[in-house]
Amino acid sequence: MVYNVIGLMSGSSLDGLDIVFVQFHATGGNWSMEVQQAATYPYPAEWEEKLRNCTSLSAQDYLLLHSEYGHYTGQQVNRFIEEFGLEHKVHMIASHGHTSFHMPSKGMTAQLGDGAAIAAETRLPVISDLRAMDVAAGGEGAPIVPIGEKLLFGDTAFLLNIGGIANLSIKKADGYIAFDSCAANRVLNMLAQDAGKAYDENGALAASGLINEALLSRLGAMAFYAQEYPKSLANSFGIEQVYPLVKAAGLSDADALHTYTQHIAIQIAKDLKQAAAKEGIATEGQQLLITGGGAYNGFLVDCLKQQLAPLGVTAQVPDSTLVEFKEAIIMALIGVLRWREEYTVLASVTGASRNTIGGALWLGNDA
Repeated sequence: MVYNVIGLMSGSSLDGLDIVFVQFHATGGNWSMEVQQAATYPYPAEWEEKLRNCTSLSAQDYLLLHSEYGHYTGQQVNRFIEEFGLEHKVHMIASHGHTSFHMPSKGMTAQLGDGAAIAAETRLPVISDLRAMDVAAGGEGAPIVPIGEKLLFGDTAFLLNIGGIANLSIKKADGYIAFDSCAANRVLNMLAQDAGKAYDENGALAASGLINEALLSRLGAMAFYAQEYPKSLANSFGIEQVYPLVKAAGLSDADALHTYTQHIAIQIAKDLKQAAAKEGIATEGQQLLITGGGAYNGFLVDCLKQQLAPLGVTAQVPDSTLVEFKEAIIMALIGVLRWREEYTVLASVTGASRNTIGGALWLGNDA
């Protein structure tokens, strides 16, 4: 079977809406893909502000924004289809939405972007609300990408995505484990903005700074890191807990960025080492595939390589399409799996009571 799908992803770093057009081939349980078009549409300042502040809205205003963002997203998909000449070629759209609230311990996760509004704008079938079923079944609702990593990148032992939050996926003999490791670009970008930059390009400002051991120790002692997986992070962890802790140290912008970058690398390597030991997985000679915006942060990647060297793990940064659009690609695949009524989220990853088939389907096309 062949599926032509648009996948949508909006990450917590607020850099823009990632859109991919992917052709998937399913043959005898084996999956392959070809990314045919991809683009990131940066958020206008107005939308960046709306998304950043969405959790402070009243219930009524939040729901109004949910609808408005759905229509906005649908309009961006129409723009993408027109720009790349994809009229009458798209079978369906799979939209992750923009995570606002994530409280799996209370049975709730929420992503902005009404799937019905996207379907109404595009007149195409839309699959949305991809995490909700797993959370309802007692899971963390995150990470959800391991199902795609299993089907598309099954030969790779360790996978890392560094976006607003850094998350790890680890291949076992009988399945996958995955979990959020730490806040990443969300905090780095906030610190860079304090220095008058949108972000710290290639980690250059961080590289010019010095490490502060006292802050590094306080960061490493945060309660989240002592929790056993499965576990996941909300955007608020970086915004409300990590960033104030870093700022309270009173460091220069360069030293704050340097120290937090080192912390990210140390925490990821520590998590990988501990999880591999717990699961009985040898690390020597293995590769870690790094995707997400953080893969372009040369200083962060160098720090990570230094931390991984004692484990015998080498870090690999793939081609730019996979670096930038892996999550949107996997959202597209999750949409196909939902369409086929196959599992979209793995209980071994999220801690749910069972594997689940997640996603609400909105039929936007004319009857």
